[in-house]
Amino acid sequence: MKYLLFPLAALLATPAAAQNLDLGGKPGAPPQPVQISASGAITWSQDAQTVTATGGARAVRGDVTVVADELVAHYRKKPDAAPSATQPAPAESLAQGGGQLYELEAVGHVHIYTATDNAWGDRAVYSMDDQVLVLTGGALKLTTPQDTITARESVEYYSAKHMAVARGNATITTDNGRSIAADVITGYLAASPQPAAGGAPGLADTGQLEKVEAVGHVVIHTGTDTATGDSGVYLPPTGEARLGGNVHIIHGPNELAGGDALVNMKTGVATLLASPGGQVSGVIVPGSGGATP
Repeated sequence: MKYLLFPLAALLATPAAAQNLDLGGKPGAPPQPVQISASGAITWSQDAQTVTATGGARAVRGDVTVVADELVAHYRKKPDAAPSATQPAPAESLAQGGGQLYELEAVGHVHIYTATDNAWGDRAVYSMDDQVLVLTGGALKLTTPQDTITARESVEYYSAKHMAVARGNATITTDNGRSIAADVITGYLAASPQPAAGGAPGLADTGQLEKVEAVGHVVIHTGTDTATGDSGVYLPPTGEARLGGNVHIIHGPNELAGGDALVNMKTGVATLLASPGGQVSGVIVPGSGGATP
């Protein structure tokens, strides 16, 4: 097995805020190395300024691990800078002139995980500059202890913005089996709490999902009802969701139509609301336990 240890003080000039599945680091935290290993080989190209690990490749930084068929670390030369009185000189780096890791690319059977969160895809690119992780390929999935997110086109994680975006037949399923699907789903996370003094940032520091915005062909399944609309907002802490635009609620053979709907994802109760100046309408089959607008 080949093994490589990157001195992070030289490679990551600007650490990003710690979040789940974030390789950027924590501002003010002691530098942590990026450890790369592979069962095949590790190739260091000073001309291309890349380090490529092939065959059971693995990269580890803090609590975050990336495994893939191939890992490519892209770095650039770091401009020479004299150390200040308060900033110690950087450790020895990849190149004699100093190096800065700016992008990590994983290809083939990608799995990114921490103690609690997991993400799978065919390809992943993490930009240190933009603090953005983009997963693409088939069978895209991201899991947390509370939710599972799937998508057909991409799953994007914006660390600095505490935001994740799933595109293309995106679905978020809660731990009680209820779900919301749409063309595009955007999730907003609470800012991560600070770790204890001396503690390493990790998934224990991750923020919880606070709000979900869904756009395009929105479908909510509560277990008993199916509600559809053009757009929706879901608040995981309370379990409440609101649908807007061409809303329909289906309960068995019964179907109601209106302007808006309130859906409680915890209780499974869906309530249809009339738009201003409008009214709700629908078909109720006698004896079927119809929904109440």
